[in-house]
Amino acid sequence: MRKSFPVEELARDPRFVRVEMRERLADPRPRPTNTDGKRNNNRLVPQRPDAPDAARALMHGIFVGEIQALEGAGRTCWDFTTGDGDNEAPFALKLDMARQCWDEARHVEISLKLSDHMGTEIGEFSENTFLYEAACNPDPVLRLTGVNRALEGLAIDVFTTMKDFGDIAGDPILEFCEDWMLADEVTHVKMGSDWLRRITANDKERQQQALEFQRTIDKLFSFGGFRGESEENPVHLARRFREMAGFTEDEITELVDVAAEAHAEAIARSEAAATASGA
Repeated sequence: MRKSFPVEELARDPRFVRVEMRERLADPRPRPTNTDGKRNNNRLVPQRPDAPDAARALMHGIFVGEIQALEGAGRTCWDFTTGDGDNEAPFALKLDMARQCWDEARHVEISLKLSDHMGTEIGEFSENTFLYEAACNPDPVLRLTGVNRALEGLAIDVFTTMKDFGDIAGDPILEFCEDWMLADEVTHVKMGSDWLRRITANDKERQQQALEFQRTIDKLFSFGGFRGESEENPVHLARRFREMAGFTEDEITELVDVAAEAHAEAIARSEAAATASGA
């Protein structure tokens, strides 16, 4: 089996529709506003007019994300020689990634059944492969920060949001399943936090490079307001679970700032596009 399998050759059947990240980020359409000119409250609650479709889209995103998380963790088990060198992975780390593969495989099955429960078919919404691409970094430490801390950290926020939505909407199946998977995600992020600090204990420069890579991923996956702590953010940052997963208070505060920065930039792009369209 080849090392570092390219994203273009991931196995997918014809039902999947792939959209590249740059296409989503370059979308010039302005965000909707209310009649008074204020931006809509986008928090995922049953009262939102588009709540059913928004929840189904988010569930489909979770489903394809779990597939890529499985693929990424599996690649980490295979791509690196076992050892303690900069381009190697300790055997115990590979064991943790193998455990994560098992978890992600269950999550794929659960998410597929939940999508069916919510009335969604595979391919009804698009898939982007940025998660897997982050899992292809040639440095195992950057994989840990990009995937286990940044993207699995996002999964903590998303699963918490979906769990709360299931509770408010009176859907015990959705609430239970999201709560079940959330426990695994906290474990996955904690593994990333622990291994990052263990591997880079004597190399602070490498640790800072890895954390900078994580910040880049976090900003991209804030999707210009997708995640944050205001009422305009569909997904709210789950502080308590992130603390359980090894994030410090300073790291959580920095993540909130990164999300707010991405949100402000998205608003500026949206307003500029609206002005250009009006002109």
